[in-house]
Amino acid sequence: MDQVYPPPSIEVHVSDRPLSVAVIGAGPAGIYAADILSKSDIETSIDLYERLPAPFGLVRYGVAPDHPRIKQIIVALYKILQRGDIRLVGNVTVGEDISIEDMREHYDAIILATGSDRDAPLDIPGVDLEGCYGAADFVSWYDGHPDYPRTWPLEAKEVAVIGVGNVALDVARMLAKHPEDLMVTEIPENVEKGLRANPITDVHIFGRRGPAQVKFTPLELRELGKVPDVDVIVYEEDFDFDDGSQEAISSSNQTKQVVNTLTDWVMRDEEPTASRRIHLHMMQSPVEILGTDRVEGIRMERNELVGDGSVKGTGEYIDYPVQAVYRAVGYFSSPITDLPFDDIRGVIPNVEGRVIEAGGDHIPGIYSTGWVKRGPVGLIGSTKSDARETITHLVEDAKAGKLDQLGDSAGVGYETMTRIFDERGIKYTTWQGWEILEEFEKALGAEQGRERVKVVERDTMTAISRGEEHDGKLY
Repeated sequence: MDQVYPPPSIEVHVSDRPLSVAVIGAGPAGIYAADILSKSDIETSIDLYERLPAPFGLVRYGVAPDHPRIKQIIVALYKILQRGDIRLVGNVTVGEDISIEDMREHYDAIILATGSDRDAPLDIPGVDLEGCYGAADFVSWYDGHPDYPRTWPLEAKEVAVIGVGNVALDVARMLAKHPEDLMVTEIPENVEKGLRANPITDVHIFGRRGPAQVKFTPLELRELGKVPDVDVIVYEEDFDFDDGSQEAISSSNQTKQVVNTLTDWVMRDEEPTASRRIHLHMMQSPVEILGTDRVEGIRMERNELVGDGSVKGTGEYIDYPVQAVYRAVGYFSSPITDLPFDDIRGVIPNVEGRVIEAGGDHIPGIYSTGWVKRGPVGLIGSTKSDARETITHLVEDAKAGKLDQLGDSAGVGYETMTRIFDERGIKYTTWQGWEILEEFEKALGAEQGRERVKVVERDTMTAISRGEEHDGKLY
């Protein structure tokens, strides 16, 4: 008997045109989602929106400039967008320049991939003192993000960094590293000037649990020990292992490598000789940031392991004299107007990528992927599997006829949206414009014997991308 396909109980997308989809956020999460969707078995027309004039999100503006190996991810992302079947629309802020409701009138589906752009809160006394900073803000400064100030107050000789993830390592390394060793990277001129005036001598990294619970990746940790004229100091009294710690070491090769590296460092007999030092403190939790008008120190409580890898306070307190504190305790997403938002978890509420209302019902045609979907966990590459889950559900909904809301309307997708932007005077950028800006940045770098120097000023980035006149202001 011949198979009937599709089964009679399944509705299908019946429009004669391709499914029109907007992906909001041109970082890895958004690009991976667009790529996976473009290779699905439904015909699609995909527009990729980005609020900055340049694509690549976290890889361009969240990875330390001295990590070119990680930035090679851009090569893979570049090849996806270079194909031309995914249209880039840059310098457009969804929720401000154009509303979600406006976009729903012109797209069958919208995928939110806006990432996590804020620091998670740290609720202790003194966190509002001058000299207490969010790591995300500092990262955006040294990565040349156009929406952040061009100067950074690098005035402290002793600094505390709270957190034991890779962002904490990046912050500590960028604070301690001599600017001469960064001149092979793409740091802008204003960042170079700021780092040259940095008087720092000591960076203290604090983690509340033991060596088996830190979140550093092995490679990132080992790289910390190779920074010229910077000593890494680890303290023997911070080494403690309970049953939960031993289980973590035996069940994870990554944890085992991290513990081995830390153990090697604590066993060293050499006296510190470098002009700058990074101190790794474990088993300590921040209790209060000290100071009257600005940061003058930080008070930590010593912890003890309780058997399962978790800790409790001992009531023993240690005060460290520092003049600045950087909070690297995690990232937090920002809400988008007209969409639900979980203020506790810092994500858009969803079930496996389908965005839901307060009552739990899926909002038709609205999806999420990446950190705004699941929170700021996992490495950049893990966003691929995350995007695949979301796209699987989108394709299922399309095949079931749940996204066929606009019919064969002519007012769908790129041409309609760019006409609206022109009418509103929004200077959007394109993939071709990014290629022009990229060549400009590479030319700046070539003048200094470097691969690239970033343009920071948004108006200049936009004008270069659009082939318009500009005043030459780079930062």
